[in-house]
Amino acid sequence: MTDELRIAAVVPVAAIETAKTRLGGSLDAEERHELVERLLGQTLTALLAVERLDDVVVVSPDATVLELAAAAGARTLRQRTRGLNDGLREARGDVIAGGADVIVIVPIDLPFITAAAIDTVLDAIPADDAPAVVLVTDRHGTGTNLLALRPPAAIDVAFGTGSRVAHREAAERAEVAYREVAGPLAVDLDTPEDLVFIDSVEADGLRVG
Repeated sequence: MTDELRIAAVVPVAAIETAKTRLGGSLDAEERHELVERLLGQTLTALLAVERLDDVVVVSPDATVLELAAAAGARTLRQRTRGLNDGLREARGDVIAGGADVIVIVPIDLPFITAAAIDTVLDAIPADDAPAVVLVTDRHGTGTNLLALRPPAAIDVAFGTGSRVAHREAAERAEVAYREVAGPLAVDLDTPEDLVFIDSVEADGLRVG
C-alpha cells in the first residue's frame, strides 16, 4: 500500500541531562541516562528493521545522543533550535529536501515498539495519493505517541498537552484524512505511574508480531 512512497522516520531526542526528568522521583540521574540510551537503542532497532522506511533520522541537540544513533545505523541531525516541535520542524525540512513523501515521528519512550507495530501504522496510510494524518494516541487518550503525515507538511506538529485534539483539529482544518491506530504503541514511558503500569502488564500481550 505504501511501497512506492519514500518514507522517513524522525526520532526526536532531548539532551540526556534533561530527558525524562518527570521520572526523577523513581530514577536517579544515572538511571535516567541509562534508560534514555536503552530506549533509543530499542527504538532504532525496531525502525531500522522496517523495510518500507527509506530514512531513519535522529534529531537532537545532544552530541552523545547523535553518536549513539550514528553507531546504531541511523542518520543524525544536530538540532539548532530549542524545543520538541521546533526540532521536528528542522527535521521535517531536512527529509522534505531529501524527497520524503511521508514523515513518521517516533518518540523514544514507547517501550513496546516493534517493527511490526510500525508496519501497522504504515498500513493505515490510505492507498490513494490524498494527504493523510495517522496518529497513535497515548493510553490516556489525550497525547500523541506517534504521528505519520503525508505529505510531511500536511499539518504542523503540535506535540505537548492535548496534542491528540490539536492534531485532529489541524487535520480537519486542512481537510486532510485523519485516522487513529490502536495497539502497543499507545503505551509510553513518561511518568512514575507509567513505570508502574508497564511493570504490571504482559509485554507479549501488547506487542504486534
